Amino acid sequence: MIVVAGEALIDLVPQGTGALAGLRPALGGGPYNTAVALGRLGSPTSFCSRTSHDAFGEALLDGLRQAGVDVSGVQRGAEPTTLAVATIDRNGSAAYSFYVDGTADRLFTTPAALPAGARAVSFGTCSLVLEPGASAYEELMRAAARQGLFTALDPNIRAGLIPDPDAYRARFENWLPSITLLKLSEEDARWLGGSPREWLAAGPSAVVVTRGGDGLTAFTRDGAEYSVPGEKVDVVDTIGAGDTVNAALLHGLSAQDALSGEALAALGADAWTRLLRFAARAAALTCSRAGAEPPYAAELAGR
Repeated sequence: MIVVAGEALIDLVPQGTGALAGLRPALGGGPYNTAVALGRLGSPTSFCSRTSHDAFGEALLDGLRQAGVDVSGVQRGAEPTTLAVATIDRNGSAAYSFYVDGTADRLFTTPAALPAGARAVSFGTCSLVLEPGASAYEELMRAAARQGLFTALDPNIRAGLIPDPDAYRARFENWLPSITLLKLSEEDARWLGGSPREWLAAGPSAVVVTRGGDGLTAFTRDGAEYSVPGEKVDVVDTIGAGDTVNAALLHGLSAQDALSGEALAALGADAWTRLLRFAARAAALTCSRAGAEPPYAAELAGR
């Protein structure tokens, strides 16, 4: 079982140009997209979050169930669902404005236990910024690490939500001893101001940096570096691409029985190259269609 912990929200995606273009609601949130992608790839997955009882909250849970994700650990509340208003540039890249005050997901509380059979827990995005839930997710992260579980982190920086960048950067550094796999984009890395080698020295067994259409690079504690190019597609938008990479990495590691720090550190060049190429293919398919629509296992078979 792979547990994904973090927010579920509604993306409002423009259907045209200009400030008053029509908006289409879409299921979203970085952790949510990761959970759906894992479920579609066939990995046993559980979602750990807090959602609203409103219509959007019900739709989010239905989307998880349709992907085969266990939602028995999702907390519920009467507060509204978080909204993220997207803007898409000419290259398909998305930027967001968030409506988060008084919403259900930020009132998440640390569960007494993770689901039976949990082998890995994935964290990231807004859930590690917005209090009081951020502290609860942080507590869960440290507890999972103490239990010896594989922990993955994608900070997925949303600078507009971070009132004190220096405080967030310090907090990020304090998470690293509890993290097995750190995945982040080049943009995240520049914002954080560190380097893969510095982060590896602080705790993770591997760091994977995504470079958009240029591909992915993995850095490991033994000084190795492995890169693959991106797959060329006609990009509709990049919504959910990084979340699909998260899921593909976790799914691929699970398939290789490598969901531990020791196994991750022992992966060689061939294994890393296969894993990164799989993640690049999965992300490319997500970019080829509108919104966060990660691929199913059958779409990647034989590719």
